[in-house]
Amino acid sequence: MQQLLITLGVLLLVLGLGLLWPWLSQLPLGRLPGDIHIERENFSFHFPLMTGLVISVVLTLILWWLRK
Repeated sequence: MQQLLITLGVLLLVLGLGLLWPWLSQLPLGRLPGDIHIERENFSFHFPLMTGLVISVVLTLILWWLRK
């Protein structure tokens, strides 16, 4: 039963992201000022610093609000 629930959860997650991807891809996450992107001839490095901070603050506020 546990394996079935985990499989269904993963399947729903993949389907949900697949259906929401056109809208999610339009969000500026990953391209915010403060995100580090270095591109060289044979090398590309992307570190979404500001995106990570924004997501962390939003999730913290949501979880804090839900606990009250």
